[in-house]
Amino acid sequence: MFMRRRRPLMRAAMVGGAGYMAGRAGQRAAYREADQEQRLDQLESQQQPQAAPPPPPPPAPAAGGDLVGQLKQLSDLKSSGVLSDDEFEAAKAKLLGGQ
Repeated sequence: MFMRRRRPLMRAAMVGGAGYMAGRAGQRAAYREADQEQRLDQLESQQQPQAAPPPPPPPAPAAGGDLVGQLKQLSDLKSSGVLSDDEFEAAKAKLLGGQ
């Protein structure tokens, strides 16, 4: 009689042990998944401020406005006596000829 009971008891122990181990493996997998999700959330929150693109550079001034400014500067230099008439004409021709 003892031999007859042994097989069902062993089978029950094996099934119970396998169920226990499967449950533990599932718990470990769930814990790892939750931990991984938490780490991903932390990384995403750290990267969000860096994701903003830099502001675009200011538009370049129009070429005509820059030319006018340079001509005014030459005129001011001539009127203050820094440039002679010949130097002023040469610089003006260089500016206007570069266009």
